[in-house]
Amino acid sequence: MTLPVALSGKDVIGQAKTGTGKTLGFGLPLLERVIVPADVEAGRAKPEQLTEAPQALIVVPTRELCQQVTNDLLTAGKARNVRVLAIYGGRAYEPQVEALKKGIDIVVGTPGRLLDLAGQRKLDLKHVKCLVLDEADEMLDLGFLPDVEKIINMLPAKRQTMLFSATMPGAVIGLARRYMSQPTHIRATAPDDEGQTVANTKQFVYRAHNMDKPEMVSRILQAEGRGLAMIFCRTKRTAADIAEQLEKRGFASGAVHGDLGQGAREQALRAFRNGKVDVLVCTDVAARGIDVGGVTHVINYQSPEDEKTYLHRIGRTGRAGAKGIAITLVDWDDIPRWQLINKALDLGFNDPVETYSSSPHLYEELNIPAGTKGVLPRAERTRAGLGAEEIEDLGETGGRGRGGRGGRPQERERGRDRERDRDRDRSRSRSASGPDSAPAEQERPARTPRRRRRTRAGSPLDTAAQASAATATAPVVEE
Repeated sequence: MTLPVALSGKDVIGQAKTGTGKTLGFGLPLLERVIVPADVEAGRAKPEQLTEAPQALIVVPTRELCQQVTNDLLTAGKARNVRVLAIYGGRAYEPQVEALKKGIDIVVGTPGRLLDLAGQRKLDLKHVKCLVLDEADEMLDLGFLPDVEKIINMLPAKRQTMLFSATMPGAVIGLARRYMSQPTHIRATAPDDEGQTVANTKQFVYRAHNMDKPEMVSRILQAEGRGLAMIFCRTKRTAADIAEQLEKRGFASGAVHGDLGQGAREQALRAFRNGKVDVLVCTDVAARGIDVGGVTHVINYQSPEDEKTYLHRIGRTGRAGAKGIAITLVDWDDIPRWQLINKALDLGFNDPVETYSSSPHLYEELNIPAGTKGVLPRAERTRAGLGAEEIEDLGETGGRGRGGRGGRPQERERGRDRERDRDRDRSRSRSASGPDSAPAEQERPARTPRRRRRTRAGSPLDTAAQASAATATAPVVEE
């Protein structure tokens, strides 16, 4: 539905459920519309139309989505040799600047790094013919809006603008029209797919106690037929804690959240895609647009903030026609919030059933074998784990470095190596300076300790007088 309108150069607002192929909905028109040397050779374009500056710009909210969109476009644009570059924070500037100097056709980026490079005159946006805001409702949210407006002001006034997202509130559409010219709003739904959630995703909602949740999750992860699983938490601390607990229980788990360095985030996602890790614990940073094949279970460890977040989270499973299972664990305190989400999406789970890790209905509904405990049996621990995936040195910027669970062992190892090198250098310098150097070091005079002068009201205190006064006033004890 999108392709004919987008290829004609008109502005588009595209809305469709998660996992229905929105990336290629805007990606294919962009790949067709950029002018590459092959077009000049075929006579479709004039040589003066070729440029080394970007001809299309895609703005995305998260680094992980930026990388994924770039990879999809590189795959789709192979035949035409379209040059696509990902620009996002947490990586060194130099490789991105070098790539821009060589020439790029399409730039995919996050707002912060795009503004940085544009402000340094390293990124030229004057030749951009098409702007895409992916996950547009998030991009036009109050947090991102000032940055997005600054980027839009740097672009030519005459351009095509396209907005894509699974959720598009009316207020966002109203805001978007300020930047668009007579946009066509395309809303794609299957005739037999009622409601806002994907029909292929089976949903379960349980009222669970916070202290029992790790045990529940451990048993759910041993359900029959489970493939890859994603667990969503509201806070970074909870995500790190749950990933660590699951690792102790024998599961191959990784974490993706904002407190990890970019190298560790990419390591965890790579390990998850490659199957070395089969449980990814993450915050909402991975709730949008992330597409990994074989995700059968999504577990909301903590209730999402709103119905939009819920739709995006459970949209990581049941993608491209596959079946999926979404499980939400609602704490007692979160019941009012959950009831608002339930009402907005008309889910039919207004009062979730009180459930514990030993509840029989949990085992029946989720196909968990009887007698399953909260620790994965050693015979089933077949995954290589996070440590088997190399952590890439990205020349990271910022103070957070490569920390987190993914990077600590490597960092400690590097620290030990540095210490060993220093010790080796010291011993070499001693041997080079000859045998006389050691005695010379021993003959150094002992340093006299610094004496402190005591004063009271600016005048020096006579310690001897003070000592005698103390002796005079001391009580006499008779035997």
